[in-house]
Amino acid sequence: MNKFNIENLNIWLGSTQALKDVSLQIATNEILSVIGPANSGKTTFLRTLNRLNELELSFKMQGLVELEGNDIRKIDPEILRKKIGMVFAMPLPLPLTVFENVAYGARMHGQRNKKKLFEIVERSLKQAYIWEEMKDRLNESAFKLSGGQQQRLCIARTLAVEPEVILFDEPCSGLDPISTAKVEDTMVELKKSYTIILVTNNVKQAARVGDRTAFFLSGELVELDSTQKIFTAPVDKRTDGYIRGKFG
Repeated sequence: MNKFNIENLNIWLGSTQALKDVSLQIATNEILSVIGPANSGKTTFLRTLNRLNELELSFKMQGLVELEGNDIRKIDPEILRKKIGMVFAMPLPLPLTVFENVAYGARMHGQRNKKKLFEIVERSLKQAYIWEEMKDRLNESAFKLSGGQQQRLCIARTLAVEPEVILFDEPCSGLDPISTAKVEDTMVELKKSYTIILVTNNVKQAARVGDRTAFFLSGELVELDSTQKIFTAPVDKRTDGYIRGKFG
């Protein structure tokens, strides 16, 4: 079964139609890269999957978004956002220690056992490939970490509540190449256990990590195919033009 089934999705934010008749399926345990120029609907699409767009008063939606066959509008938003975690463009650590940043979600869901909390923190930091860097710094403020470390800490915080899907919205936009490579390596490893949707303006990043790539333009899904085909033999001239840097 596909993780997501999306049919004829239309989104309005006020008078602006952000997405237009978008239909696609997202497979379990794949990395779907989503590319396109500014104002193409990429982030709106991402935020639709865990109902974050609904926080906008002017939001309006038509169409169907299913998570494993269940209409997301019939799933309690809190439960849905536990299943579908999100990592944002800029690292947003809490003003707490490294340990408490990762433990935060588990505590919010009622976990009080110190041993189990430590196990959750250790597992999550290992999954985010930052345990070796953090194991002796668990009681330090998260604000003392580098930008790349903060982003991987935020990934660990997302993993701690055991989601099924991780949404990445430009997770490397403020990172140096070395930190970017570490985050990309983390995504590739996480694919073994999670479904990942990556929105990125970096077409090279999309090509490096995506199993499939979706190209959005002006709210429309122009093309969706294997990443290799999108980057070597796209069907639509607009896709080819964007990848070659002719616009965007």
